[in-house]
Parts: sequence; structure tokens; C-alpha cells
Amino acid sequence: MFDSKITRRGFATAAATGVAAIGLVGASVDSADAYQGNMERALASLYQALGELRQATSNKGGHRVKAMELVSQAVAETQAGIEFADEHGGG
Repeated sequence: MFDSKITRRGFATAAATGVAAIGLVGASVDSADAYQGNMERALASLYQALGELRQATSNKGGHRVKAMELVSQAVAETQAGIEFADEHGGG
């Protein structure tokens, strides 16, 4: 599942879409307190890290795959944190 090849163009498109979506989430928040800029920047960095791991060669003794799983978990937790803050009035 994680060993699929992703082109730089495909990754750039996915990253741009993710950044745009993050921007829309930030723009739709009612309160300035609910804006989670640090969390959203962290999320973008995690997506970038995941893309770099996917492009790396696979002969890493399973550590690359484990790193991708952990980064994916970090993405999910970061998104959950952003959603929680949005639902509960921010920071």
C-alpha cells in the first residue's frame, strides 16, 4: 500500500490541494481564536515528510514503511486536534 510510486508532479498537486483545503478551513472559522496556524503548518510539513518517505527507496529493513505509518498517524492526530479546537472555540 505504501510502496506505490508517486511522481513529483502528483505529489505537488496533492500538496497544493491539501494546502488549499487547509486555507479554506482557516478562512471558514468564525473566531480568530479558532485559527490553528501552527497546527496547519505542522500538518503541511507532515504531508511533505510523507511524500519524501514515499519517494525514498524501499530497502530500509521495514523502517521506511513504519515511518510512513507513524507519520500517517501523526497526520490523523493533527487533523483531530484542529477539528477539536474548531469545535471548542480554538486554542
